[in-house]
Amino acid sequence: MDFSPEEIERYARHIVLADVGGPGQQKLKRARVAVIGVGGLGSPAIQYLAAAGVGTLRLVDADTVSLSNLQRQVIHDTAALDRPKVESARDAVARLNPNVAVEAMPVRLTHENAANLIAGADIVLDCTDSFAARYVISDECFHAKVPLVSAAVGQFDGSITTLKPYETAPDGTPNPTWRCLFPEPPPDGLLPTCAQAGILGALVGVVGAMQALEAIKELLGIGEGLVGRLLLYDARSARFETVAYRWNPDNPLTGRAAAAE
Repeated sequence: MDFSPEEIERYARHIVLADVGGPGQQKLKRARVAVIGVGGLGSPAIQYLAAAGVGTLRLVDADTVSLSNLQRQVIHDTAALDRPKVESARDAVARLNPNVAVEAMPVRLTHENAANLIAGADIVLDCTDSFAARYVISDECFHAKVPLVSAAVGQFDGSITTLKPYETAPDGTPNPTWRCLFPEPPPDGLLPTCAQAGILGALVGVVGAMQALEAIKELLGIGEGLVGRLLLYDARSARFETVAYRWNPDNPLTGRAAAAE
């Protein structure tokens, strides 16, 4: 896959970077990344993936841009109010890097359409703000054998992990699933929504950019990923902590009961 002179200059800092180089940049150019959610987390993730030269971005979100979004959803601007978020983001990507193709999908992810929305992706980023959506996305990525970088934020805190439960850990057990980490969703109404509790705008920039970074590492095959590790960020105290988690043999996807079927 050849690069134009403009692309060589655009990606020069990658091309001279150890562990990336021309071959790594070609991997990025060939890649298709699905970003589910074009809001606070999706905004920085999409921008950094586009700037990095990921060849195709599939953007999934049914919402339109509202004024209260602009405090943190930096891919959108005031002129984009009331526009579908995927269209606003598509135009922002075109301004940032016209070499990136965008598949804008203004739909809400459901059990029924999840497989089609993920099909053909090399990696998926879960940038949603819904526990229900996280279970659907993680289950479908398991069945499709697609890596998933999942993140969540709330008020001053964020978390991020990478899921590849279709592969095995060094000890021979399966890698953990999302359901190993969170076996059951919290009851409805237990956790306040973003609108109810608020959120520090720059927090999503930190966590969303980390999602893009972890996705790029996975696409390039470099570094140590977050499989089996949940990275926690406390913005108020500027602290990062990493919590290890393992396969739960009672999980319904790769647990002992599923293996016996």
